[in-house]
Amino acid sequence: MVTRETILEHLAKVAGPDGKTPLPQSGALSEIVVQDGKVYFSIAIDPARSMELEPMRRAAEAAAASVPGVSQAIVTLTSDRPAGSGPAAQPPRQPGPRAAAAQAKVAVPGVRHIIAVASGKGGVGKSTTACNLALALARTGLSVGVLDADIYGPSMPRLFALKGRPQVMSGRTLKPLEGYGLKVMSIGFLVDEEAAMIWRGPMVMSAIQQMLREVAWGELDVLVVDMPPGTGDAQLTMAQAVPLAGAVIVSTPQDLALIDARRGIAMFRRVDVPILGIVENMSTFICPHCGNASEIFGHGGARHEAERLGVPFLGEVPLHMTIREKSDAGLPVVVSEPDGPHAQAYLDIARKIAAALTGGTTGRAAPRIVIE
Repeated sequence: MVTRETILEHLAKVAGPDGKTPLPQSGALSEIVVQDGKVYFSIAIDPARSMELEPMRRAAEAAAASVPGVSQAIVTLTSDRPAGSGPAAQPPRQPGPRAAAAQAKVAVPGVRHIIAVASGKGGVGKSTTACNLALALARTGLSVGVLDADIYGPSMPRLFALKGRPQVMSGRTLKPLEGYGLKVMSIGFLVDEEAAMIWRGPMVMSAIQQMLREVAWGELDVLVVDMPPGTGDAQLTMAQAVPLAGAVIVSTPQDLALIDARRGIAMFRRVDVPILGIVENMSTFICPHCGNASEIFGHGGARHEAERLGVPFLGEVPLHMTIREKSDAGLPVVVSEPDGPHAQAYLDIARKIAAALTGGTTGRAAPRIVIE
């Protein structure tokens, strides 16, 4: 059985960022996570020395991989806290939102626009919305990719009916899977569907960064990023790491969901990410038997909130069994029923987003991370 102590013994042969102190005693080593024979950890460094310290990262990766029973080691250089600022057990210091946003961000080669589809809370249909919006954007003639950044609850493998592991093309670069003509990358391709993702913040950030930077996206007009719910590490990492062209906020109409949607909008505004608009999901339920409309979660709340906050209202998507059934079956309505009213709702929203991107800028730029 692979243990943390055994890994630390092997890492003691690697000098830390100062070139002298063994890595385990350097104060730069994060928590070590061992899962299914894979080892994950990060090394905190001064970001200005990232190229200089790349050999150290490779040496640490090789040392961890040499432990009997380890099938793969994934090591990241991070700058969550200054190297040597304290023991690894201490939580990393995070920069303030505006300070983080001011850091130099680095675009993803070949990708013109990156948009985040986010929600303040879970259960509002964000991933289904992100999937269908990406497919709808492709129907407008754009080249589109999808990044599933919801590390703890990846949904894109199911929504796109994709299975298997990405191929390693060269070095550490992964080839994304393809579904319905879109390039798709998800942590769900790299771990078992039923595996518990017991990862702390640095590992989540590393995973998102690798899926951004070490994937052969090719030439894309738009990369749609399905964000995890909330306003935590993943959202801040995305805002710091790349020049986001904007964020789409998904909410249901009721006040409880809108309270959290406001937090999401406030967070993106604080890190200077444009709000492309709000989508009201599960807006109205149409009974499949009698045809009567029922406002289960209320109606119009997201529209009113958009008006109050001064952001675009992108449109409404109904609560309908067809959307749910097709999503569970890996047959998104935009491709399985392209001429239906639900696909039209997503297409109308996609056209507004595409128009906003055409009239806007490709964005800005931020820190770096890893996973395989």
